[in-house]
Amino acid sequence: MRYRYVVAGQNGKRQRGSLEAESPKAARQLLRERFPQILSVKEERLSAWGTMRQARLNGQALVLFTRQLATLLGASLPLEEALLSLAQQSEKNTIRHIIEQLRRQVLEGRTFSDALAQFPASFSPLYRALITAGELSGHLDAVLSRLADHLERSQALQGKLLQALLYPLVLTTVALGVVAILLTAVVPGVVEQFMYLQHSLPLSTRILIALSDTARDFGLYFLLAVFMLWGGLSQALKRPAARLAWHRAFLRVPVVGRVALNLNIARYARTLSILTSSAVPLLDAMGISAAVVTNQSVQGRLEHVRDQVREGCSLAATLGETGMLSPMMRHMIASGENSGELENMLERAADLQENAFHSQVSLAMGVFTPVLITGMAGIVFFIVMAILQPILQLNSLMG
Repeated sequence: MRYRYVVAGQNGKRQRGSLEAESPKAARQLLRERFPQILSVKEERLSAWGTMRQARLNGQALVLFTRQLATLLGASLPLEEALLSLAQQSEKNTIRHIIEQLRRQVLEGRTFSDALAQFPASFSPLYRALITAGELSGHLDAVLSRLADHLERSQALQGKLLQALLYPLVLTTVALGVVAILLTAVVPGVVEQFMYLQHSLPLSTRILIALSDTARDFGLYFLLAVFMLWGGLSQALKRPAARLAWHRAFLRVPVVGRVALNLNIARYARTLSILTSSAVPLLDAMGISAAVVTNQSVQGRLEHVRDQVREGCSLAATLGETGMLSPMMRHMIASGENSGELENMLERAADLQENAFHSQVSLAMGVFTPVLITGMAGIVFFIVMAILQPILQLNSLMG
């Protein structure tokens, strides 16, 4: 635990600070060795703001914690000493608080997996299941190392997905912004110069004027309607039935649906491989692996597969009936079942699906980017021609 103290120094001046100790008594003993008078010793607690933020390990912090703990345990350091070392070197109070709480519960006699269960926001069911398997097998350091590899791979995959989504989103936003500025600010000022002409304007110019007037008069209402529609959709998706229907429909979207399916199946296969190789029973591993899938339609089908496997069906055959696996992946899982090397084949199948995901993302980006740029160029070309046509007509009349 960490304690904050107030003491009187040799010169009588008050000094404040914090230190690490097993108990308030131990903290006072340490302070007596350094200071002549102890004024107060209190356990350091999270502030209200820190509590609202909720101390949690995620992302790179979780990977670093897992990797460092695996290294320390691999060096034959006892678990409580390894946790103490990680807490002392942590620079963030919230992260240090978690590690200290974990260590205190371990010292009280709880298993490490039970201690992790007190922080569900930081440690997922997959994480806790692997820790339980590591504790039962006596190879916690090896399991932690494998878990760190899995977390790093998951982060890389999420980064790839974020990059794939972020670029077209930014490009689309910029394109819409440019068109909105042209229609609401640039076009009206230019078109006003043509209003005095006695003859009718070209069709393209009239269309442009109508679009510009609509954008100026109803643009804010349109944005408000979009935000209201987004809010209504978000509220509707909180209902399980609506969310399931949305996820089913999303899988049927060309290209994007296939990419999402491959990503979910790769995550399932990778998680199942790690769990089975860590001696977690197959049915338990299938339940945990299905829970990490984000698409509820896929998750429901995988849970049905688990029920059928419980009744004695083959994993490869039942997964094949869902229609979510490629023929190659079905063959690899069947081969793993027959040879007794299911975890290795699942890992290879996950690699296969992740490679398919990367290829499909690259293909989608390769198609979407030129289409968007071409569309933007076409819109700008139409605006320019709609402005130039009256000018050219005016020149011909004057000539």
